[in-house]
Amino acid sequence: MSKSISHQEKTQKKAIRRPKVLLIFDFGWDDAKGILMGISRYSPGSWDVTIDMKASAVDEDWWLKDQWDGIITRHISQRLLEVCRKRKIPLIDLNDTPKNPDFPKIRPDNFAIGHMGAEHFMERGFKYFAFCGLTEPWAQERRIGFVDALGLSGKRCALMEENYSTTDPKWEKEQKSLIKVWLQSLPQPLAVMACNDLRAWQVVSACEEAGFLVPGDVAVLGANNDYLRCAFGNPPLSSVASDRQLAGYRAAELLDRMMRTGVCASDEDIRIDPLRVVVRHSTDVLAIEDRQISAAINYIRQFACQGISADAVAEHVGISRRALERKFREEIGRSPHAEIRNLQIARIKQLLVETDMPLKGIAEVVGIAHTEYVNVMFSRLVGVTPGSFRRNHQPKMIAGRLSSTIEPDLKEEI
Repeated sequence: MSKSISHQEKTQKKAIRRPKVLLIFDFGWDDAKGILMGISRYSPGSWDVTIDMKASAVDEDWWLKDQWDGIITRHISQRLLEVCRKRKIPLIDLNDTPKNPDFPKIRPDNFAIGHMGAEHFMERGFKYFAFCGLTEPWAQERRIGFVDALGLSGKRCALMEENYSTTDPKWEKEQKSLIKVWLQSLPQPLAVMACNDLRAWQVVSACEEAGFLVPGDVAVLGANNDYLRCAFGNPPLSSVASDRQLAGYRAAELLDRMMRTGVCASDEDIRIDPLRVVVRHSTDVLAIEDRQISAAINYIRQFACQGISADAVAEHVGISRRALERKFREEIGRSPHAEIRNLQIARIKQLLVETDMPLKGIAEVVGIAHTEYVNVMFSRLVGVTPGSFRRNHQPKMIAGRLSSTIEPDLKEEI
């Protein structure tokens, strides 16, 4: 016998309405799916979502005639901002452009991207550095971070910046010619960071025209980790990876708060730290003339996560520990022990972000006997605990809130 639904139950069901959210993302952009994945991790099924996969809503009025409770967009226009302002639609802006005062923005920490690029090259022993950029504000922020990191180590950098053009078919050809002439004026072996992967591709093409070997003569590093552009590079491009999923997650988190409270978080300008340098062939080189130090670094790269010590490294290359320490500081500005720890930290970061492995398991993978030491070392060198780092870069949600299913080894840090 079927049970009739009371008027009160009908009223309650009618009152429960999922927020209608418009996501404006051009799928021609490499970062679109990663950001959307982050959004979905925050609100699996709790929103009534429409995805504008061609970003048509930026220019076409009919998209905005519906009654949207909120919008997250990777693309922006004055018309879109004006409509949202007039109709008081909460909007989260993910475009890496200067912030509009009326809307919150989430974007990459471009200064940190530049810093990470410089550290990547310095770890490989380069003495000559260059940055190939554009006059766009985001590109200049990356250049400032790159130059700042080099300056902290007493190193200088050659610069090239040009205006960006997406409409002139001659622009890319002209840029390759300009970059070629610029590279020919610089000493080698040279480490070049480009402001993004498109620019890095142009640098590699200019090297090919100039007859320079990549990475032997010129090592080239991009940014954003646009997978296809990097994979089809000749050679494949190393790149600083931005944390797209975290950006999407933070955008969903902020929009949810705005829709629930009705308070516009217009002052928010959230910067997302880069994940890591994804090393491919274009920077897979050591620019170190001293053969013993070069051999030592190669040995450390192979076995850093197998519990080796500085004494073992010295024995492998056939010099004393004291001589190894002195040469390391002369060539790359740090000790063999610091080099081992840097590689272990990089591996720990990767495992924290890409896996759900507990800290005890991570300690075993990186060759450290005691879990407690991993916690202490990571906190001292990175500035946050492993648990905090994982939460910041690998958010998980249950019913719209942070998951409490945290690995036992990490709970006591949180």
